[in-house]
Amino acid sequence: MGIVQPAIPPTPSGTTLVGQTVIVTGGNAGIGFEACRQLLLLGVSRLIVASRTVSNGQLAVSALRADGDVARQNPAAQLLVFQLDLADYASGLGFAQRVNKEVPELDILINNGGQVELRFETAPTGHEKNMQVNCYTHMLITLELLPLLRATARLRGAPSRVTFTGSITQVFQETLTKAPIGPGESVLGHWDDPKHFSSLFRYADTKLCVSAYCRKLAQLVSADEVIVNDFCPGLVRNKGLDRNLNPAMQVLMQCVRQLIGRSIPDAARALVYAAVVVGKEAHGTFLNNNQVHPGAAILDTPEGNKFTDDLWNETVMDLAKMDPALSTYVAA
Repeated sequence: MGIVQPAIPPTPSGTTLVGQTVIVTGGNAGIGFEACRQLLLLGVSRLIVASRTVSNGQLAVSALRADGDVARQNPAAQLLVFQLDLADYASGLGFAQRVNKEVPELDILINNGGQVELRFETAPTGHEKNMQVNCYTHMLITLELLPLLRATARLRGAPSRVTFTGSITQVFQETLTKAPIGPGESVLGHWDDPKHFSSLFRYADTKLCVSAYCRKLAQLVSADEVIVNDFCPGLVRNKGLDRNLNPAMQVLMQCVRQLIGRSIPDAARALVYAAVVVGKEAHGTFLNNNQVHPGAAILDTPEGNKFTDDLWNETVMDLAKMDPALSTYVAA
């Protein structure tokens, strides 16, 4: 990223979401909350804030309604709070089922929620928690909502969108280059093994997986139906992701963020660019500073191709334990 991060330009004038429905996971705080505000200023008609607790989501919705610009420009927007705990497949499935039941159209799914936990911790699913929260449950939601996204694209005569919040850290902090998946070792098993857990680099590994998912999903879904990508918001002046760090690390990270961090509105504009503005040319790609970036070099190697295929199929089969119908997404 460099010491000085490039400015994120304003969202192009004339960009509109009038008549559209958008979901933002983690939309109750940080970049997700500011992205919600910017989406409302673009005229979005129905905005679903996915929050781990309903109370936090309701606080966010109240703050959005109280925002002067939102009140002036989009007072009629429908703002909804749907509960979603990304650490739990059951919550993810319940969330997707509710969307499919109650939401007739879905134009944009923004998989933004995430965490950084420096200790090895197991989610209710049995998987390592950073991977569960940042990767697996988002994939469950995405595949469950893919038919709705495709149907909405046919209705609109224009592609729907799926955007994941990724990170440039995948480029220089992923651990697979130095510690590859061993012979006979599964990808999910590798991440679940405490001996492969790196407190400083696990976040980057989750974002490597996010980019791998986007590449594979883009092979299975046409850009004419659903444009899929992930983007890096940059280092941001926001301590939200630092909440699980120890006190000393929190202080250190806040100093770094204040020194070179990007503002939350800038980071949210990068999200809006990836989810709303950029076109089919970005299908299956990783965006950094609003530009297509090659991402982690390992993903373009034969070993990286095998990792991507194995990660995808293992994840799909894991998700199929929750919903057997998802097994149709296993790739040949």
